[in-house]
Amino acid sequence: MNDASGTPKISLYDLIVVGAGSAGFSASITAADAGKRVALIGHGTIGGTCVNVGCVPSKAMIRAGEAIHAAHAASRFPGVSGQAKLHDWAALVAAKDELVQTLRQKKYADLLPSYELVDYFDEGAAQLVEGGVKIGSRVIKAPKIIIATGGRPTLPPIKGIEQVPTLDSTSLLELKEKPRSLIFIGGGYIGAELAQMMRRMGVEVTVVCRSRLLPGAEPEVSDALTEIFRAEGIEIHCGVSYDVVSEDADGITLRVKKDGKPLELNAEKLVVTAGRRANTDGMGLEEMGIELDQRGAIIIDDDMQTSRPGVYAAGDVTDRDQFVYMAAYGAKLASRNAVLGETNRYDNATMPWVVFTDSQVAGVGLSEAEARAAGHEVKTSVLTLDNVPRALAARDTRGLIKLVADAKSDLLLGGQIIAPEGSDTIQTLAMALSFGMTTKALGQTIMPYLTTVEGLKLAAQTFDMDVAKLSCCAG
Repeated sequence: MNDASGTPKISLYDLIVVGAGSAGFSASITAADAGKRVALIGHGTIGGTCVNVGCVPSKAMIRAGEAIHAAHAASRFPGVSGQAKLHDWAALVAAKDELVQTLRQKKYADLLPSYELVDYFDEGAAQLVEGGVKIGSRVIKAPKIIIATGGRPTLPPIKGIEQVPTLDSTSLLELKEKPRSLIFIGGGYIGAELAQMMRRMGVEVTVVCRSRLLPGAEPEVSDALTEIFRAEGIEIHCGVSYDVVSEDADGITLRVKKDGKPLELNAEKLVVTAGRRANTDGMGLEEMGIELDQRGAIIIDDDMQTSRPGVYAAGDVTDRDQFVYMAAYGAKLASRNAVLGETNRYDNATMPWVVFTDSQVAGVGLSEAEARAAGHEVKTSVLTLDNVPRALAARDTRGLIKLVADAKSDLLLGGQIIAPEGSDTIQTLAMALSFGMTTKALGQTIMPYLTTVEGLKLAAQTFDMDVAKLSCCAG
């Protein structure tokens, strides 16, 4: 609003945080805890991507799919059988929505009143101006600003795609009725998770991608997941080039070329999970001297500062890791650097990551290719799960463990795992990397028998011996 003279009302703060998701809240709480006055600027639904349309809703639905699959998979045990099916899609979606609403209220909206130094504004889109931020007719000023506006799905450059109805990771989980069949464009972690979940719900699923499933994972891991997907009835076409997409009365038709030959794919609906773009449009960032990359992401230094002094950024709006826990971590660093004058540096060297497929895919540190590119003389160990007692007892040997190490120093550089409990297991490897362990030290670490994490020890021992020749518990 304006004052009596018509001049925009100006409010003064120590810090302005633009974006009310995980990164925005992390930055605001950090500054408020340090006694600083914060203006938190939201736009739209409070809570950001993770709680509203990302981690929470997708994992709730993925768990439901796992429950259905587990009932059928019980037959892998002799003398056991089980059946389960989805009988009410609308009820499942409603339960997912209720969970989202509960967590959004509890973890975001209800937190604000407990931080008296944080003022929340939701009066329209924010635009950077000299010395602060303008929202509507209000100008908020502060010496430091943190941008944490997140990102959104984008459409790939395929002929005809803007003329046909498409779903993204959000709208797919908002459908009123379960679709009969789906084509997923994109084999990254979002596409992989949702494709498997929908297949387990009884939907015919086809996944199409330019390179391979999970292109950021080790090739052995990608191949193992591809085999798992195909065993569950998911049709996969990787290494394709896109031609055109169209719609008729029967649904969607996608034409691609695979191995130089034309291929036509048909489904009721098309799901696009092939990329995201940072939410920086219309904020006046480039006019303020803030450098962006080709997807509109803010380029930041390791201290979280942009190319404009005093302006910081964190989370999916930046050119860094696109994980909610890294968004919160980066925002905390940005806030402390901005308002307390600290010199914290963003460090993702031992950042674990997880893909919630089944088997779960997880990794930390350098891949084999990254290690070689960094100049290491590399040695690797690949252990299939049929060498892990836990997997044998569970009668589920889908997966493997791959470790990467420096051949000269024996220092662990990274590793990836595809296993039913891969998400929990990877943190042990992250700790090993954090403390600079060698493969020999990891192989000598005492780990409990009949656990998935024991597979890390066995994989470390595989560098120097044939673990198949060990007796139980003899590692």
